[in-house]
Amino acid sequence: MPDFQDSNLENIIELRNISQSYDGGKNYIIQGLDFLVEDKPAQGQFVAILGASGAGKSTVLRYIAGLQQPTEGTVLVKGKPIREAPRVGMVFQQYSSLPWLTVLENVALPLQYQGVAKSERLARAEEMIELVGLAGHEQKYAQYPTLSGGQLQRVAIARSLIANPDILLMDEPFGALDINTRLQMQDLLTEVWHRIHPTIVFVTHDISEAVYLADDIYMMKPAPSRFTEHVKVDLPLKRDRSTKRTDRYVELVRLVEDKMIQITSGQGE
Repeated sequence: MPDFQDSNLENIIELRNISQSYDGGKNYIIQGLDFLVEDKPAQGQFVAILGASGAGKSTVLRYIAGLQQPTEGTVLVKGKPIREAPRVGMVFQQYSSLPWLTVLENVALPLQYQGVAKSERLARAEEMIELVGLAGHEQKYAQYPTLSGGQLQRVAIARSLIANPDILLMDEPFGALDINTRLQMQDLLTEVWHRIHPTIVFVTHDISEAVYLADDIYMMKPAPSRFTEHVKVDLPLKRDRSTKRTDRYVELVRLVEDKMIQITSGQGE
């Protein structure tokens, strides 16, 4: 069992003894899963989750977002049960913007649901749009091909952060992008993280992406799933593409690859 807590910081996300069954307990997709993310003020955390397809990575995000309840166990966000915690935004691989609304209207939408006055929500939305590099696109409709795939994901990131700037959940958000756009989005995400310090939980199948972005990597074994490996990424917090040329980056990619092979072959129990 990996170490899920190494300091006295307060917890921002906590999953305890989580199990998931869809047939009344005859079979468990997830069983005995623990996951703890601590709140690091003025820094945030960037946590990546790796695992084979079907291991339950996206399900873990849905628990945190309040989109799904586990069969057993406890989910806490900022120390509160998920039903009492602030809503947490989630960025999916599929484009999730409303195509009949503009970029500005899409980003401001969570604040409209919260009853924030129009002038305030539009002003805050403009700030988020600038943060993700979409200034000048506010009045364009959030649809393809008016916006590129990378721009649509920027809209989704801005919308999620405006709803809850402390936590950003991302479910393979760059999986459908071409390689150049994907690299640009990785760099954008690191810039956003360093500017506003959210806690990011990022699901990916790409080991090199996980090592480049995250400061902690958690790995899930196949069903019945739980986290069995935890790697601290001891690279500098501020990274750029030159980081990928360093010996330590290459070593970490190999380390995580080896652990994933062990887990998927049943040796990482």
